[in-house]
Amino acid sequence: MKLAVQLLLFLLVPAVMFAVPWWTLVAAPTGGSGPLFRIGTALCVLGVIGLPLAMFLGHGPMQSDPASIIGDTALGVLWVVFCWSVIGVFVRGVLAVTGVDGRLAAKIVAVGVAVTAVSLSSWGVYEARKVPQVRTVEVAIPGLDDGMDGLRMVVVTDTHFAALDRQRWSERVVDVINAQKPDIVAHAGDLADGSVAKRSAQVDPLGKVDAPLGRFYITGNHEYFGDAQGWIDHMASLGWQPLHNEHRTVTRGEDRLVIAGIDDPTGKSLPGHGPDLPRALNGADPDVPVVLLAHQPKQIVDSAAAGVALQISGHTHGGQIWPFHYLVRLDQPVVAGLSRHAANTQLYTSRGTGFWGPQLRVFAPSEITVLVLRVERNAS
Repeated sequence: MKLAVQLLLFLLVPAVMFAVPWWTLVAAPTGGSGPLFRIGTALCVLGVIGLPLAMFLGHGPMQSDPASIIGDTALGVLWVVFCWSVIGVFVRGVLAVTGVDGRLAAKIVAVGVAVTAVSLSSWGVYEARKVPQVRTVEVAIPGLDDGMDGLRMVVVTDTHFAALDRQRWSERVVDVINAQKPDIVAHAGDLADGSVAKRSAQVDPLGKVDAPLGRFYITGNHEYFGDAQGWIDHMASLGWQPLHNEHRTVTRGEDRLVIAGIDDPTGKSLPGHGPDLPRALNGADPDVPVVLLAHQPKQIVDSAAAGVALQISGHTHGGQIWPFHYLVRLDQPVVAGLSRHAANTQLYTSRGTGFWGPQLRVFAPSEITVLVLRVERNAS
């Protein structure tokens, strides 16, 4: 029964997402007749059939990289066209109220939606594939030792190395990371989609990251769709320290800071995995502030209860393609940026360094984050 429902949704959702653009761009402006109507309808029908097929071939048992690239990109473009087609329906209503002829209003809206969708999709591909900009944020940490003031922690997350070969992009990201002169570098999960054998060439440049106080990595949910333990082992072979429900204490002279990491909640499906914050903090000095890597922002509930000073997360991509962030907000407490939770716990949610699936980012730019830790000074 569950499989039947999933299959129905798998076929129904694309049909609905094509139906609105079909009406806005094809049926309404053509009046339901003529060669443009027939060509547009045929393309929509082809999309309704072809998109689920491409997604199945790309993400199903066959794991076809070409099909994945085609299906994911088509899905992203379709989302943009669908959203602006919905907006176009309302605009057409406004034009009708103001007295504009119905057919003329439909044509105006169709042209506007088409131009907007093409422009945003093109820009979105550029935004997704470029090397992210550096975002620097100062974070005041209660109880931080004076010797740790100014510590530079570079955060990357959600690189999602996948079917589209981004080895050169990976190398350029590493160059940017090293240019920030980090003390610590952290990868907050969703490293890659696929096996180590297929994606390691894109990940391997991360072995050249230079951070004297440590390079730390945790699993995201996507590692558990593939070979989580394989990626943990591979990152360790590159000189990174996987934090599999554990912590490390970094030092500068006699000054200390605890860096901890927990698994993604989806890890519960794999024996020996799944988030275990008490285990991660076991043995940590309670007088030393804790910076915790936890892939999903909603893990902040347990972090705040445990007195964690700063949780670093990704997962949301900032919504990736507007207006998807509204849906993300239904599942996560924060979409992006620095936020405060409980009395002394802060959360930094990165928009992510790469992209998942559709190679588009619209109004949600990627980032390489430099968190500069500061001693919290009481205002006098």
